[in-house]
Amino acid sequence: MTAEVWLPIAPEEIEGLPEGPRYLFWNGGEEFPADPAGCSFYVVPYMKPAGIGVRPLPRMASVEVVQTLSAGIDHVQPGLHHLRPGVRLCNARGVHEASTAELTLTLVLAALRGIPDFVRAQERGEWLGGFRPALADKSVLIVGYGSIGAAIEDRLAPFELARVARVARSKRTTARGPVHPLTELPSLLPHADVVILSTPLTEQTRGLVDAEFLARMKDGALLVNVARGPVVDTKALLAELESGRITAALDVTDPEPLPPGHPLWQAPGVLITPHVGGPTSAFLPRAKRLLADQLTRFVNHEPLRNVILTTGA
Repeated sequence: MTAEVWLPIAPEEIEGLPEGPRYLFWNGGEEFPADPAGCSFYVVPYMKPAGIGVRPLPRMASVEVVQTLSAGIDHVQPGLHHLRPGVRLCNARGVHEASTAELTLTLVLAALRGIPDFVRAQERGEWLGGFRPALADKSVLIVGYGSIGAAIEDRLAPFELARVARVARSKRTTARGPVHPLTELPSLLPHADVVILSTPLTEQTRGLVDAEFLARMKDGALLVNVARGPVVDTKALLAELESGRITAALDVTDPEPLPPGHPLWQAPGVLITPHVGGPTSAFLPRAKRLLADQLTRFVNHEPLRNVILTTGA
């Protein structure tokens, strides 16, 4: 039986797709390209509103693989209970590391050096001088040390930091140094000038950055979130921002999109970008290479890359 593959990128635009499967294009439109029951390999549309990507899952009775084009899988997890046991869920490890790490460094430097203030001063025609914090000699704490966290540290390396501390779910050692478990966060936070969140959204990390977490951050510290909005308790963050004790640079928020009039827009000391860590010119070629490789493996019955979980396991 011919395998059916749903792609959010036109198949003729993806070089190296293996012969054999029937390729169908679906990027979240109202109409499905075929009966979802016939889909064997489903690639979830990228950067769509909540609920779009999971809409066909209840009808995908024969799907074997669900492939996201994002590093996080939290947007598809609500629909996984509809799938039969044995379906492999794969993420897009290798696609977003460079772009997300670039934006992280951009946010850190822009927030520390006061770039938003300079942009506003330029609009007023005002020459706004003065001293600003440098990244050099700062201590940085990376919370969530997977492939994106490691890519962030790679880009921080030339900036003459005093120290980089790394935190992940479990303790381990890397070429750059030790990775601390989450349980050691309370003792690490008071020493960090910059705290970068790059952790996946899980039950363990939802609301991780609460009032207690923020209270342990040192006065004047910068919080940078390139993970997921719900990792941070927005109300607790607003309280700290409004006190002026810490600052923040956020590529993700809770709620998201941040609605007009939300107090976070006008909070002092916050820089907000609209979840643009991944969607750059680097995305499409890397996503296409990932899909060509994964589908070649699928057709040849070889182990897939980036398997996050298997349903029913």
